[in-house]
Amino acid sequence: MLRAIAVRTNKKLLSSVLLFVLCFTLVSVHSFGQTIMTAAPQLLTDPFLQLPTATSVRVVWFTEFAGNQHLVTYGEDLEKTAKATTTKLSRTREDQKSRVGKQTQDGQVYQQPVKRDIWRHDAEVTGLKPGVRVNYRVTSTREDGETVSSDVFTLAPKPEAGTSLKILLTSDHQLKPMTAANLQKVVETVGRVDAVWFAGDLINVSDRASEWFDDNRGNAFFPGLQGRAKYQMQHDGVTATYTGGQIIQHAPMYTCIGNHEVMGRFARKGSLDHEFDDTFPRAVAQRLYSGKSLIDNSYNTITYEEILTLPESKEGGKKYYAVSFGDVRLVVLYITNMWRTPKLNENYTGRYREAEQNLDNPENWGYGQLIYEPIAQGSTQYNWLAAELKSPEFQQAKYKIVMFHHPPHTLGDNIVPAYTDPVQIIERDDQGKITSVRYEYPKNADYIIRDVMPLLEAANVQLVFYGHSHLWNRFVNSQGMHFLETSNVGNSYGAAWGERKREVPTNYQEKYVVLGDPNGLEPVVPTIAPIVGEDGKAMPYIASNDITVFSIFDTDTGTVSSYRFDTRKPDSEVMKFDEFKLQ
Repeated sequence: MLRAIAVRTNKKLLSSVLLFVLCFTLVSVHSFGQTIMTAAPQLLTDPFLQLPTATSVRVVWFTEFAGNQHLVTYGEDLEKTAKATTTKLSRTREDQKSRVGKQTQDGQVYQQPVKRDIWRHDAEVTGLKPGVRVNYRVTSTREDGETVSSDVFTLAPKPEAGTSLKILLTSDHQLKPMTAANLQKVVETVGRVDAVWFAGDLINVSDRASEWFDDNRGNAFFPGLQGRAKYQMQHDGVTATYTGGQIIQHAPMYTCIGNHEVMGRFARKGSLDHEFDDTFPRAVAQRLYSGKSLIDNSYNTITYEEILTLPESKEGGKKYYAVSFGDVRLVVLYITNMWRTPKLNENYTGRYREAEQNLDNPENWGYGQLIYEPIAQGSTQYNWLAAELKSPEFQQAKYKIVMFHHPPHTLGDNIVPAYTDPVQIIERDDQGKITSVRYEYPKNADYIIRDVMPLLEAANVQLVFYGHSHLWNRFVNSQGMHFLETSNVGNSYGAAWGERKREVPTNYQEKYVVLGDPNGLEPVVPTIAPIVGEDGKAMPYIASNDITVFSIFDTDTGTVSSYRFDTRKPDSEVMKFDEFKLQ
């Protein structure tokens, strides 16, 4: 009898213990929007540097907990302290295409977009002296009192004129296959750079958090630029793992908006990819969605602007701005449009036509390659640019450089059609029913060539830097202005050169250029070690999914050097293949 009671008591006690463990486990399970309080806290990124001034610099980092204190300690012995301001990202989510955690390698976790809670910490480190690098470290304290700290890195204020600098020129990372290798080779080749200029397309889908922070393939945006990537590449049975480079922990980054930083109509469709593809003209949105949020029903750069601390102009905010950095005046413009397919198949919403199934529903039209921010003569951005080019800061700079995303000159596909507002042509039958909607892009109305370039030439700009077509090529115009596109980190679309032609319509009013630069410049053959094509001739470009390219601007000599690395040969040397000087 007593033994039976004891057994029943032990069973009851065991059940209670199991219930407690189960409840404790459920409370501790991590899901986006909840914090793991039973595991040690972690930083979502290393700290990185933004917006340096003559005596200060901003230190930024991210966590998945709000915490109650976030600090930067700095100085030779980390004896000084700066407190961070914390904000929560408002639109970061994950969805069916997210690659987060080990469990998603072969399957998807989400059936629809799900909010992911991420907090941003931004501290201003002050009292710095020009030319003096200082140690720093960040520490975040979680709500339960547990702390986590970064490694120790170095920071410095904005360099003075006359300072010798090495600046990394890069763009179009977008989690592409060669990005981690590219950034690793930057550090191995030139050591610590002093700044990063990024010509747009940082990621693929701006609101997908894992693309910025922790995509499980190992090549998300921040890991690559912080030496924390872990991306594997295989060639002929040989596997090489690349970690990226520890770059932005020590060097500030200046970026411009590319088409992949822009999100479309918010939460209208069932995936973040669809939302990205669903950018919609503001004027049409005002008409169709009167009384509703214009931002939510057209397009936005909210996540991009929330993640980065950048210089701001009164007219354009973070979208376009100018900054002095050492001997350089860098002017950053918002020149990008919606990429749409060149295919003419009736099932595609493309750059040249609407899909037939959508003809009766203008709400589902793509409206061609719509331009996100006006740059035509008389626009706010154009007027700001004209004023900036006349400013003392610009005119007195030794090097005058302009950066934006869309190419003014390239062998790539993405320069066609012209950079202008689409001209919509609607055709109807005798009963008034729409039979086709197509778009023309008059070449003589290209806003970059017609309006922007005359301003830059008159202001003696020495270099225009851009991306978008995922290749390397460069040009020089008759005034001696250099044009550089150095965006080859994988997923190359190729070059319109030789036998390879662009995909363009042939029965339209406009004549779209299938080979070469549509705007009339001849590409420059690399000056040191060009790649030779199958015909034995030196090629004026690199468009490869095996050979990656990066470029470095040395302000001491005014030299821009471009390097290549063949990822098929992990033990091979990085080769300098081109070099030119800014006069």
